[in-house]
Amino acid sequence: MRIAHELPGRLRLRLPADAALIARAGAAIRALPGVTGLRVNRRGGSVVVLHDGRPGLRARILATAANPPAHAEGFVPPEGADGLDLALAAGSVAGAFALPRPLAALATWANVARPVLTGAGAALTEGLKVEVLDAIAMGLPALRGEYGTANFTRFLMELANYIEAGTEQRSDELLRTLLHRRPDDVWVERGGQTVRVPFDSLQGGESVVVGMGETVPVDGLVLAGAGYVDQSAVTGESLPLSRMPGEVALSGGIVTDGRLVIRADRVGDATTTGRITRYIQEALERPAEIETVSEQLADKRIGITLASAAGVFAATRDWRRMESVFMVDYSCTVKLGTPIAIKSAMYRAAKQGCLIKSGQALEALAGVDTLVFDKTGTLTHNTLQVTDIVPLARGVDEERAVAMVASLGEHTAHPIARAVVELAQARHLAHVAHEEVNFIVGHGVEGRIGGNVIRFGSRHFLEDDEHVSFAAERARVEALKAEGKSMLYAAQDDRPLAMFALRDRLRDEAAPVLARLRAMGIRRMVMITGDAREKALAFGRVLGMDEVHYEQQPEDKASLIAALKAQGAKVAYVGDGVNDGPALMVADVGLAMPRAADIARATADVLLVEDRLDALADVLEIAQDTMALIRSNFRVAVGVNSAILAGATTGLLAPATTALLHNGTTIAVLVRSMRHRRALGMTRRPAGA
Repeated sequence: MRIAHELPGRLRLRLPADAALIARAGAAIRALPGVTGLRVNRRGGSVVVLHDGRPGLRARILATAANPPAHAEGFVPPEGADGLDLALAAGSVAGAFALPRPLAALATWANVARPVLTGAGAALTEGLKVEVLDAIAMGLPALRGEYGTANFTRFLMELANYIEAGTEQRSDELLRTLLHRRPDDVWVERGGQTVRVPFDSLQGGESVVVGMGETVPVDGLVLAGAGYVDQSAVTGESLPLSRMPGEVALSGGIVTDGRLVIRADRVGDATTTGRITRYIQEALERPAEIETVSEQLADKRIGITLASAAGVFAATRDWRRMESVFMVDYSCTVKLGTPIAIKSAMYRAAKQGCLIKSGQALEALAGVDTLVFDKTGTLTHNTLQVTDIVPLARGVDEERAVAMVASLGEHTAHPIARAVVELAQARHLAHVAHEEVNFIVGHGVEGRIGGNVIRFGSRHFLEDDEHVSFAAERARVEALKAEGKSMLYAAQDDRPLAMFALRDRLRDEAAPVLARLRAMGIRRMVMITGDAREKALAFGRVLGMDEVHYEQQPEDKASLIAALKAQGAKVAYVGDGVNDGPALMVADVGLAMPRAADIARATADVLLVEDRLDALADVLEIAQDTMALIRSNFRVAVGVNSAILAGATTGLLAPATTALLHNGTTIAVLVRSMRHRRALGMTRRPAGA
């Protein structure tokens, strides 16, 4: 390794021309804090590094380049847009007209030798590929002594390649801005002291100290301290969140005020930001299926060009007309727009709070016509809320009933009791003094208030065990259950005190989002839940579901997805639980909510980073728009190039004119894709808005 050139904030390094070595070095250098940009040239064995000039960074860059880790983690940088080939091609065009003919011939063959040899090798080993047509388009006029045409064709091809490489590199760089880099060091409590240790040495279970302005490096429970944490980069929350002992802090958040001691429950790649980073890296490094298909389609169309050229020459014996036909290459336009459109879509989706793991997922999502929702945590907030309060004792109103039950219920973490406690807090009801509280596991709670025994829990607990009859309220209970609500019963001594009806808290945005999804072409909405029949059907009616599958076991979910697919449906499944993993894998596209279990995150194709259901509609719209753009680019490529081919076949277009029009079309499609990306970015609602 040696330094080829250096400017403030910029290093050009020469490395051995080993693609694997350069990839490892590039990935390791790009991960260094302070490195702002990186470009590689594998063929030339060079790496260009842009950095912020912080102390010691230059030495770390050189050391990393000289001895890159054997398994460097991180994104492998794309081949950079190198202007040297473009400049040489432009110089060769000028030389073809300005130099004496022998020198012009030498310069021309030096310019076109590499693509001609590449095409010959492809023809021998891979058959009819794009490289074969490129070699013919440049080699044939060079053989005939038409050096201006040969060099001009090479220049236009290099211009298109330069623009494509630069655009792809910028798209990748935008995606890499979403990656979270590891800190160099962290503060931990060891042996009663706070010490600074390398991040890589951090172990699970240690107490990590994070001060104001610092980034939380782990996922874990706050053990001590208090502060506000800005988690917008992780969860999309627009305001800093208060974090107190007993609450969870996520890696990637920034402490804006205060100081926290956090137990390192998850470190390194297991943290929230570590998993997000891995998903983005995998998405960048995995070629999209639609790209592969477009390349195959493009290669197949080379036969059209070659057959047309052969037919023209057989009919006319006109070499120039045949050369003009060879200039038409359908593949450039088709291949160019697809990867740019996909990576731009992935970036837009990420900015909207959705991580798309691959181009295959993007393509599949655009074709979805059936959406299956696991109810809890997707259509609801996975919490209960009290919807109805029915006082049953003389002299007890709603507020008194809520206050009494909440005062006893605040000592338990049961979700039904917590819902009543939250209602009391929302209404600012005063705490009711009570004696010791007893918990009857699986039944309910009892305690003494003012000399009376207050019990609450299931109907079985109060009627069968404590012999408190609610028979007079049967009709009202059945009506509430028919609305999909759960019941909580409360008694005072041996008489009914009150009844509470509760329901999963429906997301406020659920109904509008479902309506938007239908407008976007989703024909069937399906809800699957383990809830009882009445509750599930009532919930489905509220949302206008086409199908509701109730009392389902975890293993039933994947079977339902498979049955829908067997009917010809293109199915997306939205879930968040451990038991959603199989269904997420079976579906054409699996989408996981932000609070999903690890197995759901791992098996899903798309992750909704923000806890809002309308992110689902956003990512579907982006997928549909992107596939529409790819199809439109394909039609433009076929239509325009067919017209150019017709002009070349009939002799209306000279070889140089044909090359200019063809490559101009390629560049125009790229510009169209870039403008489409900007237009969509302007119409999208900012994340978290």
